[in-house]
Amino acid sequence: MSIAVIGSNNTDLITYITRMPVEGETIEAPDFEIGFGGKGSNQAVAAARLGTEVVMVTCVGDDSFGQAYIENYRANGIDTAHVKQVPGTSGVAPIFVDPESHNRIIIVKGANNGLSPEDVDAAADAVATTSLIVCQLEIRLETVAAAIGLGERLGVPVLLNPAPASRELDLELAAKCTYVMPNETELELLTGMPTSTDEEVRAAAHRLLESGCPNVIVTLGARGVLWLSAEGDDLRLDQFPARAVDTTGAGDAFIGCFAHCLSEGFEVGEGLRLANAYAARSVTARGTQKSYPTAAEFRAWLLERDAVLAESAMKRDW
Repeated sequence: MSIAVIGSNNTDLITYITRMPVEGETIEAPDFEIGFGGKGSNQAVAAARLGTEVVMVTCVGDDSFGQAYIENYRANGIDTAHVKQVPGTSGVAPIFVDPESHNRIIIVKGANNGLSPEDVDAAADAVATTSLIVCQLEIRLETVAAAIGLGERLGVPVLLNPAPASRELDLELAAKCTYVMPNETELELLTGMPTSTDEEVRAAAHRLLESGCPNVIVTLGARGVLWLSAEGDDLRLDQFPARAVDTTGAGDAFIGCFAHCLSEGFEVGEGLRLANAYAARSVTARGTQKSYPTAAEFRAWLLERDAVLAESAMKRDW
């Protein structure tokens, strides 16, 4: 089955630093890279590299970044029929990564602001053939709402990653999605509840369930993942062990792999275990999309670390 990703794209401008400069200070950095990023596109590429057919709905600028991004989609086998090129600059993301692999990111939306509800409607026929719609918040909220509404009309489940956190997103809209996948910060902003401890995270996740959302999956960084469902599912996973080099895009790797698993018919828990490991594999290499392994690369890495998970992946001929 295929998925539709309705979301953003950014060109990542990654600077590897020894430390963050203080105000007014200029320091030298040891390394710099340019890569492809943006939450929506990262998730699309991760799913595509694992073998999912992906329809991408997004806007790029008419600059060199935009054309390069279209070529990147095609190189990853992603359907670009609904990738619209608009006048102006493409989205960019300056990223700073320190020696402990912590990152700080600035987003310039650029052409991403041009993605409209009308563009979503124009892609309806293609979206109708998919098994899942994946959305984030790096595009206009009205466009996200249109994507969620389209999923309702077509009977296609929606996975919403409410990132970056936005006070404009309300519980009523989020509750229309089959899967809501925030981190602790996003969960706190969405529910208005504290999320500093596991107990607080659970309480806030239950608030989302009470609002009508069937599945809440909270990514907790180094503390792992929590899944609660309206049907009583309760799964807590520790972070999959890996030596981190660059954590940029790990959350998107997680969501892209999970979306792939859903499209392949995996049970939610099984999909989350694989996604947890896939995200861990992504942090072992530099960059964002270029750190996302193909199905064969992921399977080989898993075989050395978790034979049970590797067998789970191979059941569906990854």
